[in-house]
Amino acid sequence: QVQLAESGGGLVQAGGSLRLSCAASGRTFSGYAMGWFRQAPGKEREFVAAINWSTGNTYYADSVKGRFTLSRDNAKNTVYLQMSSLKPEDTAVYYCATRRGLIATTGAQYDYWGQGTQVSVSS
Repeated sequence: QVQLAESGGGLVQAGGSLRLSCAASGRTFSGYAMGWFRQAPGKEREFVAAINWSTGNTYYADSVKGRFTLSRDNAKNTVYLQMSSLKPEDTAVYYCATRRGLIATTGAQYDYWGQGTQVSVSS
């Protein structure tokens, strides 16, 4: 059974940095994609970034491009989301999710989800 566990959230001042981790277990993830999504209070869930487990190819939402960076450690089955130059509008619960196949940008295309981790950015 696939399980995802996010960690690394917290409170940070605007302009600061955080690194989120998503530890995956339950299978090998070759041929899978890992996505990050976020949901702020009163708003719909939105795509943030995604990475292909096998190739390392990445894709970012325009709102985070140049500020967020994805990486992975296949030996640890862990994906990292390095967030820099954080803004108050980045405040949200961040979720990782995984799907078999290529990178996708809509949540409905992902099969497994973590429980989320809160990121709060103060102005």
